[in-house]
Formats: sequence, structure tokens, C-alpha cells
Amino acid sequence: MVEIERYRAEHLAGILRLCKAEGWPSFPDDPVRAQRVLTAPGVTTVVALDGEAVVGFAQMFSDGELQAFLANMAVDSARRRQGVARLLVTEGLRLAGGERVDLLSEDDAVGFYESFPHFRKPGIRLYPFHEDSVEDSTDTPRG
Repeated sequence: MVEIERYRAEHLAGILRLCKAEGWPSFPDDPVRAQRVLTAPGVTTVVALDGEAVVGFAQMFSDGELQAFLANMAVDSARRRQGVARLLVTEGLRLAGGERVDLLSEDDAVGFYESFPHFRKPGIRLYPFHEDSVEDSTDTPRG
């Protein structure tokens, strides 16, 4: 049985493992920065635990009233399609506060997000400080 709880520092290694498995270098490349990001003001990070093992996490920014943004979410590949991601989104929003969540998604996850009540809107992720390394929209995302 999976339990969802607020992030604590002892969960960091599990989150870094999930990010590495997804090919997302931002957190694993600088764990100290990852700790700051996961606990920054306005950020709510929740983890899915199977016993002591981190099997998923979600990081959400929120104004606490209306708007939230799902910045990162990953679930261990062995635990997908078991309701873990849905629990992370709903509990993350409940703790963060808000009525709606905006997000950017990989194509293979769109069906999952469309299973929630939703409106579809176009989105763009800007990298203003990485002009030399971002050539077009087909580049691999940098989680």
C-alpha cells in the first residue's frame, strides 16, 4: 500500500533515483540545490512511499488559493498504472491549496492528465539563459 506524505530531507535520495531513471539531470547534478528547490517558499512537494521506499514524487507551486503549477512528477516504472500519480496530484494540490493545476507534459503522459477534468491550452517552456544549448522545440526536455 502506498502512502502520500509531505517531502522530508530523508526522501531526497529516492527522488534523485527517480529523476535519474527518467533522464532528468537537474536534481541529481546538484542535490544541495534540489533540496532547496523541493522546500522553497510556495513549493509543496509530496512523496509516495511504499514502506520506506520513495516510489513517486510531485513538486507543485501554488498561490494557495486558485492557481497551482505541477513542476515535476515521477513515479517508479514498476509502480505506474496503480493510481500513484493520481494520488500525488490530488494530495499535492490539497496541501498546496488551489482550484486548478497547470502543467507541461511529455506526449506519453498526456492521456493520464486528460483523465482529470481539464481544459487544453498551449504551453511553452522558456530557457532564456541557455540560448546556445536550446536550438528548437524538438530538444530533449531537461527535467
